[in-house]
Amino acid sequence: MGKLHLEVVTPEKVMVSQDVDIVVAPGSLGEFGILEGHVPFLSGIVAGELRYTSDSQTERLVVTTGFAEVSENRVSVLVDAAERAAEIDVERARRALERAKERLARQREVGDVDFLRAEAALKRAIVRIRVAEKKT
Repeated sequence: MGKLHLEVVTPEKVMVSQDVDIVVAPGSLGEFGILEGHVPFLSGIVAGELRYTSDSQTERLVVTTGFAEVSENRVSVLVDAAERAAEIDVERARRALERAKERLARQREVGDVDFLRAEAALKRAIVRIRVAEKKT
């Protein structure tokens, strides 16, 4: 199997820039996988787990919203934020999950909460916890 080049870029830094065997990403229409020779395409990225494998070693990242472009054995992923599974503070993510749940509950009662923002925070926290728990 041949290689393809993966780049994961946030506004702050380049998280990944390496040749890999496969990339699996959370697309706006569902999870998608990329191997060498894949047809070119563009996809939205949603909060979720991006994983890639190189030489039988799989790495996992949590990504937020953005875009992915596949072209000529290159996968470019541009996202608002990304975090390696090993770097996730699970307790902090659990606290964020509880805060988001409280905001959403308050929205139902009072209606003064930005629902979309609270929902996005809830999804990010869930993904961070799920990916962090897979790292071991």
